Amino acid sequence: MCVAQAASLAAITEVAAPMGLAPVDAFGVDVGDGAPEGCAALVLLGLRGPAAWDVFQASPEASDRDPHPLDRWSARLGRSLAARFGAQALFPFEGPPYYPFLSWTGRAERAWPSPLGMYIHAERGLWLSVRAALALPTVPNDLSVADVSKPCDNCAEKPCKTACPVNAFGPEGYDVSACAAHLRSDAGADCRNQGCLARRACPVGRSFEPSPEQRAFHMCAFLRAREAE
Repeated sequence: MCVAQAASLAAITEVAAPMGLAPVDAFGVDVGDGAPEGCAALVLLGLRGPAAWDVFQASPEASDRDPHPLDRWSARLGRSLAARFGAQALFPFEGPPYYPFLSWTGRAERAWPSPLGMYIHAERGLWLSVRAALALPTVPNDLSVADVSKPCDNCAEKPCKTACPVNAFGPEGYDVSACAAHLRSDAGADCRNQGCLARRACPVGRSFEPSPEQRAFHMCAFLRAREAE
């Protein structure tokens, strides 16, 4: 249950910045959104930008050798922000039950399905990653309807669709097995060490492109998750 305390997006942005986090979108909750009882708005949080990786790397979670360091770091900071603003912290990696983060991303006003299937953000492009959400008991007074266009509507070439070496993003959806097999092969070294070629091909959100170290971190996490299935 959320504690009744007002918060503004500007204040959340200011407090979250030195933590390495930032609001990537926010919206007022409607019936059927799957938000916690008593909450009026959701603020979706992601990494502030490439420099946030340095903040994470300096954290105790990054060096304690326990599993899931980025998730544990996100959880600690998300709960700290929630306590500051009288909110409830929610995370895509905690459950069951799991909150519908994918639906929330689509419900927001700055992200849409891309030709690859994953969401593309108006500023962040395909580098959108939601690490947490703040469930607020009231709608922030500076929450406004976004006036932005869908990036893919003005992209004639759509280089993301042809960049994947194994055509893992096809008409039938994302071929996870083909992607994972390629990453494990010698031919997949570029994707494994530098990040997904399809994501890197998108011209939107270049300033949010993670460092090679961060991209490799996520690829290794993806492969570990596949091995655990």
